[in-house]
Amino acid sequence: MASDGFDFGPGAQVPLTGSDGQTAATHALASAAYRDSPVEEILKADNEWHKSKVTKGRFSLLEPNLGEAFARAVQLRTLGGGRGALIQSFGTESQTVVEHCLAANGIRKERDKKLTAITALFGLLFLPGALLWLGVFQLRRSLAGAKDRRVGAMGSALLIAVGVLAVIFLIALPFAGPLGWYLRGMIVAPVVGWWLAKRVCEATAKDLRARWSALLAGGGIGAKIPEAVPGNPGDASREQLRQGLEKLTAEQRSNVVFYAGPKGILGMGTRWGSWQLAEDLVPKDPAKEIHQFRSYDVIRAIHDQLKLLERGPLNSGGFPPPSVKHWIVSPVGEGAGSVSRPEGQDIDAYQVKSHEIQRICNHQQFGSGNRHNLGVQFTLWDGQLVLTMMINVTVLYQTLRIEVTGHALGPVHSLFTSGPSPKSVTVAKPVRFWETVDKPLPLVEPKEAVRLAARAPFTWYPPLLDHLGGKLGLPEPFGLRHAWADQPWRHRFMADDAMRAATPVLRVAHAAAMRVLDEHGVDTTSFGSRSSTLGGAVQDPTPRKADVYDA
Repeated sequence: MASDGFDFGPGAQVPLTGSDGQTAATHALASAAYRDSPVEEILKADNEWHKSKVTKGRFSLLEPNLGEAFARAVQLRTLGGGRGALIQSFGTESQTVVEHCLAANGIRKERDKKLTAITALFGLLFLPGALLWLGVFQLRRSLAGAKDRRVGAMGSALLIAVGVLAVIFLIALPFAGPLGWYLRGMIVAPVVGWWLAKRVCEATAKDLRARWSALLAGGGIGAKIPEAVPGNPGDASREQLRQGLEKLTAEQRSNVVFYAGPKGILGMGTRWGSWQLAEDLVPKDPAKEIHQFRSYDVIRAIHDQLKLLERGPLNSGGFPPPSVKHWIVSPVGEGAGSVSRPEGQDIDAYQVKSHEIQRICNHQQFGSGNRHNLGVQFTLWDGQLVLTMMINVTVLYQTLRIEVTGHALGPVHSLFTSGPSPKSVTVAKPVRFWETVDKPLPLVEPKEAVRLAARAPFTWYPPLLDHLGGKLGLPEPFGLRHAWADQPWRHRFMADDAMRAATPVLRVAHAAAMRVLDEHGVDTTSFGSRSSTLGGAVQDPTPRKADVYDA
């Protein structure tokens, strides 16, 4: 296993995003780091099996928005010290998503430095007045969240009333001299600081929204993370971050997956179809014995044939180049809150070595332990659809069983593919009043500027800010892709692609297996009959919940 000190690569790498058509899902997930919508919006993206958790803090004025909460949660979960194992994100470049989270946090950190300076100058020096204004905004925010509309309207009325009282206080203040000027400053200085903070927040909001839009449009500005490139040999924090990103990529390439009962294989989606061919091994010539072979001999023949799926007798487009890979499937409980990757001398950088794969395939077929599957995977729809057909070969006593199962991981939730809505208001033209025009509004509202300015001083110690303002809890076991994936069956073409892939894969697996059996002196008559029956059954156009056993 790769330890924390293991160097996975020669230096900071540029991820090859989109090299195999995975940009749409990657950019959609990465765009969440730049969003400014309420954090509760992400709960709409949760699917049947994986649930996020929004924890409320002590002060609603300090609560994060979706982009702030998402970027921090993902950074902490994927790069934090002592983090648990991650689920692979098929159809997605995980490192790219995490890099955008780091970039978004960096942009906000630069903004918070300026806001902290403004807060110190116009808030700490006039602390009683700043606390008074913050108390009013906190009370207004609490009242605005009330279910009773009349109570919510009281928040706006309260703010107006305090503003009027402040003006009267400035005019009719009985004190003179330095004390009087300081008391007047307590009222005015926080307002001036708010105006300056609003300008800073507006500029950052435009930058974040531009990146959000550009990602959904197909690319845009890349994530800049200077802190991931060590400046000198003693730069420990940057070196640790660089190694964390390399470790993330290595884990993404792991050949160990986890089966969680009705949830299916985590990261690949639920199992929608299963076809099993099981017949006795009978010698072709009764006077001779079967030539000895192992399960891996059959698997190797199927593997070689599946690599040729993109080739066909007709020039009709057909399959794109598939990813054919040996997988080790480890069982975990349906409600497991975490998973752990295997360790030992048979593991190298999260990859189970070839000799151990063969051992598991040949000998670990019954009872406890991991199992071997040969998988052929298609990444389609620009990364929005991931189809995986898993093939398992077992020999128990005289029975050879070839099981082919279909897994489908659908598109990321539409929440992640929605762009920023422009903030504008429709008004009548001054002269030609019968015509209207859309007038752009500021991206940052007054209450939002207050929220950001209040949060800024606490961003120097994020755990305290999480306690005071709240945080986002990610679905566990966590993987960027499967946590917010929809079912593909609501999209007709995606559903068709999933079911069309099953028949060729099934027939290739059967044909390759029977060729091996024939070469080793096995009578394939019964296998051929059963294969023809399954070849008809696989054309049933109805996906099922094959992982849910009605017993």
